[in-house]
Amino acid sequence: MNLQPSLTRQLLTQLHRRPITAQDRKRAALHVLDWISCVSLGKNSEVGKVFQQFVDDEVIDSNRMATNLFSGYVHWRQALTVNAALGNVLEMDDIHRSSILHPGPVVIPTALALAERCDSSMEVFLDAVIWGYEITIRLGESIGRSHYKFFHNTATCATFGAALAASKILDLSVQKSVWALGNTGSQTGGLWQMRNEKVQTKQWHNSQAALAGANAALLANKGLSGPEYILEGPQGVLTAMSQDAEPEKFLAISENWRMYDCSFKPWPACRHAHPAIDVISQTLITHPNIKANNIISVEIHTYNDAVVFCDRPIPETELQAKFSIQHAVSALLLWGEPELQHYRESHINNEQIALMREKVTVLVDDDIEADYPFHYGAKCVMSLISGERIELYHRDTLGDPERPMSKQQIDDKAHKLMGESGIPADTIKTLCSLEWADSSALHDLTKLLGKGSK
Repeated sequence: MNLQPSLTRQLLTQLHRRPITAQDRKRAALHVLDWISCVSLGKNSEVGKVFQQFVDDEVIDSNRMATNLFSGYVHWRQALTVNAALGNVLEMDDIHRSSILHPGPVVIPTALALAERCDSSMEVFLDAVIWGYEITIRLGESIGRSHYKFFHNTATCATFGAALAASKILDLSVQKSVWALGNTGSQTGGLWQMRNEKVQTKQWHNSQAALAGANAALLANKGLSGPEYILEGPQGVLTAMSQDAEPEKFLAISENWRMYDCSFKPWPACRHAHPAIDVISQTLITHPNIKANNIISVEIHTYNDAVVFCDRPIPETELQAKFSIQHAVSALLLWGEPELQHYRESHINNEQIALMREKVTVLVDDDIEADYPFHYGAKCVMSLISGERIELYHRDTLGDPERPMSKQQIDDKAHKLMGESGIPADTIKTLCSLEWADSSALHDLTKLLGKGSK
């Protein structure tokens, strides 16, 4: 028999006591902007069209409508299905390093859909985002590295964020929130097998994680009970899905809301490829005379997960290219600052880049591995025809809290993504201003997210 409150109940008690400031909500709004940017262009992808067709084929209920970003209004469940699927398509969504997951693509669409369903205020919506990020990150840090070997952390952990965001929107009691989290955890999953095949399952993971969390909260509101000790229980998540879980991290004291620890991604590739991109970029800045045809070899020394996920010398698809350090480094050396088109089929099959990829080797560095996952680092060792050998090391990558992107850089990213997707310039400018976050009405945001893309 358990003698103390569950981890989830203890966290909920903490959250209810903790104030949320205007500055906190502004930070949450920045994450919302970044997510909107990613979805806007993700909608035009192959998998984006699949999810849109799914929505179009469904019978639309005239009640409970919500925004299907830049496509109009549909039933809130359909809006959540497609919006949650698309925030990660470009591999440019926000990330939390030590929990090795992406909170935004699951938490934000859940909060938005439920807030529209319930006609919530802007403040309630942003507060729900903050709470959703909090539990997602805390669980990701608690669940251990062994979990990441088999499970997609965003699918397993962020579904708790979706459930808590929905619980906040619904103003559930602590007891009902515990039930929602318990039932969410009782069926959570997300196996990494998709990484070994040419499939689109990652987007399905995010979509289903969001829907599961939302449904759990709605059912808890109706009285459906759920397991109290879903995390630490003998057959709970931390026991069943990890060999090195650290439950104490779930309640660890933090000076700030955990969303402040998140990183924004400047480039369209897996975050595990970003340290390599960054260190090569800095090498080219410090040695501006380097030319691609003068390079004999490039070694990228990094942490083990970067090698496991992104040591891919011959990518065959756009998604594989985004998970290829060899491709990311070669594209940068040949064509400069990373762009979306560098990862598309026309560039993947380019003869020049195929030859350059053969020169790039990816290796595990024990010292860099020892810093991971609290620091995403990489070292470049480049050998030139002249005989020169260049070495450069970066412990943290652009976009991380130690090297944050500026507001202007985040705005530039938003303009690039939304501009390419056909969103009107004045709409993008208004979204980037974040003035909508100061409004009491959620409609001041959602009116900007209706039809507007090509």
